[in-house]
Amino acid sequence: MRIEQLGDGVPEVAVVGSIHGDEPCGRDGIEAVLADPPEVERPVKFIIANEAALDANKRYLDTDLNRSFPGDADSESQEERLAAALAAELQDCTVLSLHSTQSYDGMFALVDDLTSEMEALCSAISVDAVVQTKGANEGRLFATVDSVVEVECGYQGSAEAAENAEQVIREFLAATGVSAESPPQRDRPLPVFQLGKPIPKVAADQYEVFVRNFEPVPEGDPVAAADDETVVAEEPFHPVLLSAYGYEDVFGFTADRIGMLD
Repeated sequence: MRIEQLGDGVPEVAVVGSIHGDEPCGRDGIEAVLADPPEVERPVKFIIANEAALDANKRYLDTDLNRSFPGDADSESQEERLAAALAAELQDCTVLSLHSTQSYDGMFALVDDLTSEMEALCSAISVDAVVQTKGANEGRLFATVDSVVEVECGYQGSAEAAENAEQVIREFLAATGVSAESPPQRDRPLPVFQLGKPIPKVAADQYEVFVRNFEPVPEGDPVAAADDETVVAEEPFHPVLLSAYGYEDVFGFTADRIGMLD
């Protein structure tokens, strides 16, 4: 775990990148900001989390770090130990955690609960949607640290995801008063979704998805396929994090659209 700081004092704001080793955009975005830092008005820490998994270009070495919180400092698992250390570093901080996906080329935010603080942060960064994950956070950073916004920055390994990560870091620093830069002005409302059930994926040689993330899927429509077995929507929903190969045992998740942020 690599930690860097801008500004003097004890930071109450933190940026975390590369919790997963196959998502280098967080590291790359942090390094881009550190190479050309803004003037800071309050201290901020930057953490490149899972350096060992980054070096191996693997999502994790022993266990998924974002399913390992609060962690265990005495565990044999590298990620369990790292989760405990990372949770301690982030206590009492407002946190931006940077990720990437195989499901969506733009940016969207995930929060545990859309509190007034999270509403303000999400409205001040360039995301296409907000997903509330309350009730589905076992083992995730959300379950351990109170004030976290995760941002999916684009496709894993892409230059665009790294550029998006740098952009959203700078916007987050402006929104939290770390820098004096102005956050972007939103020109359209921001849709909000509540994360629902996972969409199971059985073992197969080939997978395919037929719907687009965040777009409504009517009941009875085909959603995805594992070889010749088609998954059909049992009820209307909006797909989130849906992809053919992003997860081992699920295609992604259902979600309900629950509102808009102006």
